[in-house]
Amino acid sequence: MTEQNDGTVTVAFVCVQNAGRSQMATAFAERERDRRGLEDRVRIVTGGTDPANHVHGVVVETMAENGFDLGDRTPRKITHDETMNADIVITMGCSAENVCPMTWRGDARDWALDDPHGREIEAVRGIRDDIERRVSELFDELAENATERGV
Repeated sequence: MTEQNDGTVTVAFVCVQNAGRSQMATAFAERERDRRGLEDRVRIVTGGTDPANHVHGVVVETMAENGFDLGDRTPRKITHDETMNADIVITMGCSAENVCPMTWRGDARDWALDDPHGREIEAVRGIRDDIERRVSELFDELAENATERGV
């Protein structure tokens, strides 16, 4: 894994609308970064290739069950520079659907997650829990890499 000149690792969570999966991943990643004391080591960006107007209501509802308030977050467009400068770009299933036109130089991963938009709350809870597990595993990896580098 590469890292920025200042030693930080930039992780980008990207999907099409930036209104569901990537918003959940970002919230969990911010929590993990803070819990693990990696605030100065991990930078998190998120965005979509075709952002929605707001975070999906069912996503706001299921994340609130876990103590997150996503109601005030606004989906945004991810820029080409942001993905090119990211060390790890994680798409939320859009690569699997062949609709994500973004390119990047870093470590590209696709989590192949179902889109929560229009899904029943039980299905979205499953997606949320899967994202939480994947983010935790990602931060295990980031923390291990930081320890190996003596940071």
